[in-house]
Amino acid sequence: MRPIPSVPACLYRCQVGRARSGGLRWLAAAVLLGALAACSPSLDWRTVRMEGAGLEALLPCKPDRAARPVELGGRTVELSMAGCKADGATFAVSHMVLDGPAGAAEAAAVLAQWRTATLGRMGISDADAAAAGSPFTLPGALPLPQAVRLQVQGVSPDDAAAVVAHAVWFARAEAAAAGAAPRLRLYHAVIYAPTPRTAAADTFFGGLTLR
Repeated sequence: MRPIPSVPACLYRCQVGRARSGGLRWLAAAVLLGALAACSPSLDWRTVRMEGAGLEALLPCKPDRAARPVELGGRTVELSMAGCKADGATFAVSHMVLDGPAGAAEAAAVLAQWRTATLGRMGISDADAAAAGSPFTLPGALPLPQAVRLQVQGVSPDDAAAVVAHAVWFARAEAAAAGAAPRLRLYHAVIYAPTPRTAAADTFFGGLTLR
């Protein structure tokens, strides 16, 4: 994978090999290990448009942005991320597009793989994640069982410190030209903090809007 120029170095601190989970492992590591630069002593919420993602998010700090090609299921996709740090917590929103002959079943499979890779970095099993999850519904999103919200506690792969994650995964289908398959967009939003931030998570996830 070629490096992406002119992006914040703090988003790429972790070097992850091309193992079974490939680019998804990069995403999990980038969010968990990246000391994102934009900081604020309090939660100063503002609406942020995720360029090219068809999504608006409510963030408590000015985000750094980065994009990188990753390999998923035999195809290469562009993974975009915006994130920042405020009040001791990291807030991040990630997005990818599945072009071509991709349907809801593939979107569901990729969301599940994405969740497994992200939580696996924290030492959390699929069984524990399933027990902690609840359906996440967003106007305009696909009604997939893999669209979930959860709160879990694990360990940081950087220093083994305790970390709490509040996270959601969801997907949408975009209309395509006549005779063409719809394009699918997949999303992941997460907060990482030393202690639970339920109120902040409610605000953060409640501010996600598909456009």
